Amino acid sequence: MRMTPSDGKLINLFLDMLAAEQGAGDNTLDAYRRDLTDFSEFLGRKGQNFAGAETDVLRDYLADLDTRGFKSSSVARRLSAMRHLFRFLLNERIRSDDPAAILSGPKRGRGLPKVLSIADVDRMLTRAKELTLGHNASPQARLRAMRLYCLLEVLYATGLRVSELVALPLSASRRDARMIVVRGKGNKERLVPLNEASRQAMADYLAAMEALKPENKKNAPGSKWLFPSFGESGHLTRQHFARDLKELAAASGLAPRLVSPHVLRHAFASHLLHNGADLRIVQTLLGHTDISTTQIYTHVVEERLKSLVRDLHPLAEKS
Repeated sequence: MRMTPSDGKLINLFLDMLAAEQGAGDNTLDAYRRDLTDFSEFLGRKGQNFAGAETDVLRDYLADLDTRGFKSSSVARRLSAMRHLFRFLLNERIRSDDPAAILSGPKRGRGLPKVLSIADVDRMLTRAKELTLGHNASPQARLRAMRLYCLLEVLYATGLRVSELVALPLSASRRDARMIVVRGKGNKERLVPLNEASRQAMADYLAAMEALKPENKKNAPGSKWLFPSFGESGHLTRQHFARDLKELAAASGLAPRLVSPHVLRHAFASHLLHNGADLRIVQTLLGHTDISTTQIYTHVVEERLKSLVRDLHPLAEKS
C-alpha cells in the first residue's frame, strides 16, 4: 500500500475526481466536502483516518449521527459520501479494501414532494402580475416586481432547478426563442421549451430594465445574465429569489413555509402529469438522469389512472 496522504488532501483529490470525471457542480462538491470533513473530524477523535478506518468505526460514526439528531435522510447522504470516498480510495490503490461496502443505511420512505395546486400557482402569478402594475411604485420597485414575475413565469413554464433559473444567460430572452438551452447538473445541456407567457414576461422585464439605463448607456453591452446582480456570481442568488418568493406567497394568501423554488418545480412536474404528460417526457424536461428520480411523481399518475377508470370504464358505477 502506498504512503497515505492526510485526510484533507484525500478529500481534495476525491473532489477533483468528481469535478473532472463526473462533472459535479459547486453545490455538490461543497456538500461532499462538508460531509467528509465532519467524518474526518470524528475519525480524528478516535485516532484514525481514511486510510486505516475499519467498518466498526464507520458504524460508530453513523450511530454518532443518530445521537446528534440527524434525520435518516441526512444519515443516508453521509453514508453515500463515505461509500463514494472509499470506492475512490480502493480504485486509486490508496486502500486495498472497502470498509463501507457492507454497511447498510437507515430505512427511510421517500416522502412525496410538497405540491401547490394549479389554483395556488395561479394566485401567485396573478398577484405577481398585479405588483408589476403598481402605479405609485418607484421605477426601481416596479423593475424588481417585473423581475419576480418573470422568474415565476419562467420557473412554472420550464420546471428549471433554481440554480439553472437564476443563471440563465441573456440569450435565453430572445423574443423568437421557442426553446432555451439549459446547462444542468454535471454540465449537461438540455433543451427546454418556453410558452408565450414566459417569453412575454422576459420581454417586458428587459424593456423595463433598458428604460432605467442612463441615456448614454442605452444599447451598450451589458451583463451576460438575464437576471444580473452586483454580487460575486454576477447574477441573482438562489437565496434572494427564495426570499422574494416567500414574500409573494404571503401576499397571495399562501403559507410562506410551503412555497419555495423547488416546490414550484414540483408543481410544474405534477401538473404536467396530471394533465396527461408522459413520465419520460417530464424526466427529460426536469433534467433527471435516472427515471427512478422522476418516479416520486407516480402518485399523480396513479390518481389520474384511477379517475380515468372511474369516469370512462363502461362498467364503472355512475352516480
